[in-house]
Parts: sequence; C-alpha cells; structure tokens
Amino acid sequence: MFTIVPIFILIGFAVVIGAFVFNGARYIQNARAPKETVYAKVAAKRLEVTGRTNLQHPGNAAHPVRTTRTHYYITLEFDNGERREYLDVRNLYGLVVEGDEGCAAVQGDWIVAFERKPD
Repeated sequence: MFTIVPIFILIGFAVVIGAFVFNGARYIQNARAPKETVYAKVAAKRLEVTGRTNLQHPGNAAHPVRTTRTHYYITLEFDNGERREYLDVRNLYGLVVEGDEGCAAVQGDWIVAFERKPD
C-alpha cells in the first residue's frame, strides 16, 4: 500500500505538469505565428463553459466555491469552402454575427480582428 500511493501521486503530478507545458507551448506557438489577413465569412459561433467546485474551509465549515471559465470560438468559411474554427482572444464574439463577411486577421489558432465588409 505504501509503495503504490507515492506512484499515484507522482503520476498525478506528472499529468498536471504535462498539461501546463502543453498549454504553454501552444500559447507560445500561437503568439509567434505570423498574422494573416484573409477574406472570410463567419460561418458559426460557439462557446465552451468549463468549471469546477473547490471546497474552502473558513473556520470549521466547508463552503463549496464554483469557478467557471468560458472560451469563445468563431468559425470562418473561406472562398474555397474550407472552414476553420478560431479561439476568440480579442472579444470579437459579441461584435460579429453568423453570415458577416469581411477581412479577418488570424494568428495561429486565434482570431485577432474582423473588419466587416461595407454594405
């Protein structure tokens, strides 16, 4: 029993560290990617809400605290019919609607700007 528990703790620690390294590498990859401006149509929008509950122990009582995180995604459709989903890192989600056409600035997996085509 005492030899298995440290192994499980070590595996859990390695998984957490691995997740940090993977997310950090992905962020660096997107930050270093060149910005491209493409003409596209907003094909879809979606959001992803993730959450967890932590117990806080002020005094003798345990109080559950729920934390959530929302990620916003915008799918662009290009002239050749290809679609690609981008993470909205510049709060564009509320400024565009499905069907909008215009110039989108993308950087790696991120959408960083969208300028609607004038009517």
